[in-house]
Amino acid sequence: MQFADRKEAEAFLAAHPEVRSIELFIIDANGIPRGKLLHRDELLAIYDNGRPLPSSILALTVQGEDVEGTGLVWEVADADCWTYPLPGSLTLQPWRSSPTGQLQVSMHPTQGLPATPADPRQALVRVVERLKADGFHPVMAVELEFYLLDKQRDAQGRPQPAVQMNGVRPQAPQVYGVYELEQVQPFLDDLYAACEAQGLPVRTAISEYAPGQLELTLEHRFDVLQAIDEGVRYKRLVKGVANRHGLQACFMAKPFGDRAGSGMHLHVSLADAEGNNLYASELSDLEGPQGTPLLRQSIGGMMATLLDSLAIFCPNANSFRRFQANSYAPLAKSWGVNNRTVSFRVPGGPAQSRHIEHRICGADANPYLAAAAILAGIHKGIRERLDPGPAIQGNGYEQAREFLPTDWLTALRALEASGWAREALGEEFLKVFLAIKWEEYRQFMGEVGEQDWRWYLHHA
Repeated sequence: MQFADRKEAEAFLAAHPEVRSIELFIIDANGIPRGKLLHRDELLAIYDNGRPLPSSILALTVQGEDVEGTGLVWEVADADCWTYPLPGSLTLQPWRSSPTGQLQVSMHPTQGLPATPADPRQALVRVVERLKADGFHPVMAVELEFYLLDKQRDAQGRPQPAVQMNGVRPQAPQVYGVYELEQVQPFLDDLYAACEAQGLPVRTAISEYAPGQLELTLEHRFDVLQAIDEGVRYKRLVKGVANRHGLQACFMAKPFGDRAGSGMHLHVSLADAEGNNLYASELSDLEGPQGTPLLRQSIGGMMATLLDSLAIFCPNANSFRRFQANSYAPLAKSWGVNNRTVSFRVPGGPAQSRHIEHRICGADANPYLAAAAILAGIHKGIRERLDPGPAIQGNGYEQAREFLPTDWLTALRALEASGWAREALGEEFLKVFLAIKWEEYRQFMGEVGEQDWRWYLHHA
């Protein structure tokens, strides 16, 4: 695995003498950045010798609590595991009140043991290497929806969309509204400036299908690891910029029961070593909306592994509240061309841009793990020449036959029983991930809260 060269750090320190602190982080199983705030004098040593982090840093629940069942806490004496910097990840954090840098690290394949198999980025590395060994170079792009919320709750203690420049709190969806984008212009200006400072290829901004909901697109990358690294850093950046504006960027899959959920759409294609798109097809009217055999087999593989992967695409209890008919969230194993009512959409456009939009994930999914599961499913489809069946034409919600489960327990049980997932993602990784998720499940189901009291306190 290629880590960053010391020259990157030397150039950064020379260019930014004002920086005194550097945020070092690694991404855990839940997609949460965990790490330390370092002094600039510590930076060069990380490039030379790595930086130790405790094994338990990759054994945490979404609440940041140790999970002993991972085998990465007391069993290994919470051992130090060596991490190294990722190329291009040393940047400024423009939203900080004082000049601060940012550095992303990943576990070293050997020096990072015993935590290396639990590193989500390493799981993606292993899947990508297997695809490349067969001559397929995955190309990906990340789209993330999120809500821009006030930090203050409403009178009932519920989250609420942020007040806009015009002094009004939005109430209507106003999907694709350009006026709504104008009303959050100061936030967007700082967001684009911060993305430019970090080298993130952020492009189109969209007012999505709910008040206060936004989506910005990232460009596709021939290097899939670069694409997902950028998606992870973009999410960190959005939260930081929102916080500087006194706001909260919320990536929950379903923060409001009566409004649209937030998804993470991953766009994927396969190229050869020279970058030629192996999915390229005109999809003409005479040919029908079938696509190339390789594209169809890729969709067939993603469909065949969808249930096994669902606990990765939808990793939390809240994730499953997003699945509702006519909500632009998919409900079934389905695919189609230029169709937003299906799970796997083949967008239109020039033949050289042909790709698949994977629409299952919530915005709360870990991008590394989601990408790994998608690509491993594609690889299975190609190797086994799986056929996805005919493309859906028209309303996919009405034509759905094989529905996705809409509860966390079923998804966790499917992942635990999956031989394909153990092979694709690794036995050791799956042990850690499932231990974390089962602990979260027990805690979540054991918590009694406002809904229980409202439904049952007086009526049970």
